[in-house]
Amino acid sequence: QVQPVESGGGLVQAGGSLRLSCAASKSTFSAYRMGWFRQVPGKGRDFVAAILWNSWRGDRIYYTDSVKGRFTISRGVAENTLTLQMKSLEPEDTAVYYCATGGSGDFTIATSWDYWGQGTQVTVSS
Repeated sequence: QVQPVESGGGLVQAGGSLRLSCAASKSTFSAYRMGWFRQVPGKGRDFVAAILWNSWRGDRIYYTDSVKGRFTISRGVAENTLTLQMKSLEPEDTAVYYCATGGSGDFTIATSWDYWGQGTQVTVSS
């Protein structure tokens, strides 16, 4: 398996919480970065959050401005997993969420990533 696998999407009311998980193969998990993007119909994939790591700088975490303070990205090394904890969800967060691994370059750009999951739907009702 090379392609990451997401889980945990669903329907939630505004103000609620959801937790997304991503399981990656060891070969892609060791690629020094993993992240989450989201996409709504008719638009491209937008950056949500990412973790970049290496032995001399440790973990570096980044979020798009609209989710700062509400979303938390984390990784589990032993399980090759990535998690996105989402709180205070808003209808504007409704999208298909994708896990991405590997690649290089500007992590906020979708085309810089090598491997993508199949996506999981998150719907926030008002």
